[in-house]
Amino acid sequence: MKDLAFRVVHLVVVLFGVSVLTFLLIRLIPGDPALAIAATTGNVDREMLERVRESLGLNLPLWEQYGRWIGGIVQGDFGTSFRTNQDVATAIGERLPVTLHMVIMAQVMSLAIALPIALYVAPRRDRATDRIIAAVTFALQAIPNYVLSIFGILVFAVTLGWLPALGYVPLSEGLWASTVSLMIPVSAISALLIAMYIRVLRGSTIETLQMEYMLVGKSLGYSRRRLLWQFGLKPSLPPLVTVVGLNFGVLFGATVVVEVICGIRGIGTLLLSAIDSRDYIVVQSVVLVFAVAYVLANFAADLFHLAIDPRVRATA
Repeated sequence: MKDLAFRVVHLVVVLFGVSVLTFLLIRLIPGDPALAIAATTGNVDREMLERVRESLGLNLPLWEQYGRWIGGIVQGDFGTSFRTNQDVATAIGERLPVTLHMVIMAQVMSLAIALPIALYVAPRRDRATDRIIAAVTFALQAIPNYVLSIFGILVFAVTLGWLPALGYVPLSEGLWASTVSLMIPVSAISALLIAMYIRVLRGSTIETLQMEYMLVGKSLGYSRRRLLWQFGLKPSLPPLVTVVGLNFGVLFGATVVVEVICGIRGIGTLLLSAIDSRDYIVVQSVVLVFAVAYVLANFAADLFHLAIDPRVRATA
């Protein structure tokens, strides 16, 4: 319990640091949001700029701007978009489920494909199958996800007509239809994860198979399958769990480009449009959501790591 309490306190401190860095780094983006807003009215004189800055709170000291912003977020108020006058929390609430659907679907697909392949090739180290899988994973890690997205649209949507090329079907219209609409973008961002998970789990499983207790089990007549699944899988999982937690940040970043290519109105396209119009409130709120999701995913992975690995519990 003490270790859990320490980790929770550490999580709170990290989240506070993330919010401060997000707020300050956004201020380094070139351009003046007040000038961009005033330009839309056709009146860019000094008096107009001062009125816009005052209405947006940009004339206040940074610490006071941060206090007003973070205080509103704690109460569920993310502010209002400079560009659209839409409530930022509403905009994020509309777009975030789409991106989360993609991220969760990509993780599930990657693990469902990588786990059996890694556990199959690990006992067959340096054989032909292992070498082929190694070559394929190396190739997948070298291909950018936007290239795979375009390739998927050309082959599976335009040429074969099996999958929709653009757009997203909401979950309210059916789980299957929604899943099919995301197959091309999810497959594109899953390719790197599949290759990474295979390499990580293969390496840790090979190390586990060389442990003394595994050799003893083999000498006692246990089958290789039983040794692998009953005694070898759990000790091999901690490195994979760590990588899965870290990859949540990678996935959120990957969806930004893929959403644009596949015409999906997710939180990534919201971020890009806000950056283009220098909409500070939207940009810092979306970046904060990304950062918080990344930190919470790593926190969950840390707790899961603690639960499955007795060595970590003993050290704690």
